[in-house]
Amino acid sequence: MFRLQSSKVLAVDMTGDAVKAKNGSMVAYDGEMAFKKLSGGGEGIRGMVTRRLTGEQMTLMEVKGRGTCWFADRASEINLVSVQGDKLYVESSNLLATDSGLRTGTEFTGLRGASQGNGLFTTTVEGHGQAAIMSDGPAVVLRVSPQYPLTVDPGAYVAHQGNLRQSFQSGVTFRTLLGEGGGEAFQMRFEGDGLVYVQPSERNTIAGDV
Repeated sequence: MFRLQSSKVLAVDMTGDAVKAKNGSMVAYDGEMAFKKLSGGGEGIRGMVTRRLTGEQMTLMEVKGRGTCWFADRASEINLVSVQGDKLYVESSNLLATDSGLRTGTEFTGLRGASQGNGLFTTTVEGHGQAAIMSDGPAVVLRVSPQYPLTVDPGAYVAHQGNLRQSFQSGVTFRTLLGEGGGEAFQMRFEGDGLVYVQPSERNTIAGDV
């Protein structure tokens, strides 16, 4: 159902089924399509309340019909991820589309440092199907194994999946060394067996300019 028209355009071929996509990301379609804005990330009233309480924002639309619909967002690179009964964790701003076999949610992932105690939340995608995630530049997929844990700058983090334990630890980054950091810098550490998707650029995070 999902295929890349180019590295920056997702094509979805539909035969009466539906997909959820980032609101406003449709760039073209042929055939007959119907569009409906979804509240709370398409998770109903409970999802809307949860996302409002956690500050995890995600505005999606449902696209249903017959034909082909093309999606893109700010010329971001698009990566197709297969979810087969496991759970994909992804930054909400990096989620472009999911097919009808997947459901989204919000999950607590840890505390941002013991001194501040702020909760961190992320969007989850689970079920059986395909998801399209975006990255600023071509994403790099890094393997985590029990012998080789991985530490990631949160500004470069996009998503992860597999049997991974995620934790946060204080640390310094290149920006911090240059005197450009702000707030309490932290790093994301992954242990176990799975995949982590990172992008070759850094966004601002809730930890400040890390």
